[in-house]
Amino acid sequence: MVKRWMKRLVPLMAMMVLFLTGCDFQLAGALAPKGPVAEKQLELILWSLIVMIFVLLVVFVLFFTAIFRFRRRRGQDNQIPEQIEGNHKLEATWTIIPIFLLFIMAVPTVALTFNLEEEAQAVEGQRVIKVVGKQFWWEFTYPEEGIVTAQEVYIPVGEKVVFELSSADVIHSFWVPQLAGKKDANPGSKTINYLYLQADEPGVYKGKCTELCGQSHALMDFKLIALEKDEYEAWVADMLLTAEVTAETQLGAELFNAKCLVCHAVDPGMSSVGPNLNGFADRMYIGGFIDNNAEKLAQWIKNPIGMKPGVTMPPFENELTTDEINEIVKYLQSLH
Repeated sequence: MVKRWMKRLVPLMAMMVLFLTGCDFQLAGALAPKGPVAEKQLELILWSLIVMIFVLLVVFVLFFTAIFRFRRRRGQDNQIPEQIEGNHKLEATWTIIPIFLLFIMAVPTVALTFNLEEEAQAVEGQRVIKVVGKQFWWEFTYPEEGIVTAQEVYIPVGEKVVFELSSADVIHSFWVPQLAGKKDANPGSKTINYLYLQADEPGVYKGKCTELCGQSHALMDFKLIALEKDEYEAWVADMLLTAEVTAETQLGAELFNAKCLVCHAVDPGMSSVGPNLNGFADRMYIGGFIDNNAEKLAQWIKNPIGMKPGVTMPPFENELTTDEINEIVKYLQSLH
């Protein structure tokens, strides 16, 4: 009997190990919060877990008690045990207890949900960042600073920042696990959702779209970078500067203006069809998930759909020569 169970258990454990190695443990950051919103939500998760463990223990105790206490004993006949159907006290008990358990879980959940929604409403003096989800990237607009950027959003450490979430096409969902739960970004100007984030520690926090939104949904990553106050102000100042075109990057700039400017912008405050590329050289990733280096950037320009299926950027491998693509790469890598 034991050998039979072991034969079943070992393959099961092997399958679990295999599946878990594919998990993105960075997104399990909700269990290691770095901000007040995520901390409150973790407390709610732990409270729910305690309640569910209590229920599980009670069920197990009753289950094994029934197995051992009421098992058939040697020499016992086949008489039917005493039936409890119609016992109003027992029926009321197992009806009231689940309702009570749901109540003690629902009240703090609903209260926290409404409190966070109320706190996310922008008030005078609070920093606001407008977020627009697009297939398959994120645009971030800083109204007060006059900055438009993409894929990487910067905030100052220790400051409450309100995010206005919307979408340009389908429903997306904005999630930074270590800072807060997810919130949908819906299409339409009248369906803006609000979320507030605050990072207690400087660092790079991974973000995801958690609403199936198309072919490259799984690749719709972004990064939230939390900087100390002075570093954040320095970043804002750098973003507001116009990158200089040198003799070395002149040809690349001309090619970019001729082929790419119709969809992309490099002006600090301009929204565009494709991501605003101001400060592109300082971004960690291309398309949100590919290491930002000259070789990968050249491959992206040649055939972006091959690297991120479903993107609307056309391939340029048949329109530009390898030398011309390299000149554009050189120009983009100069945009600090």
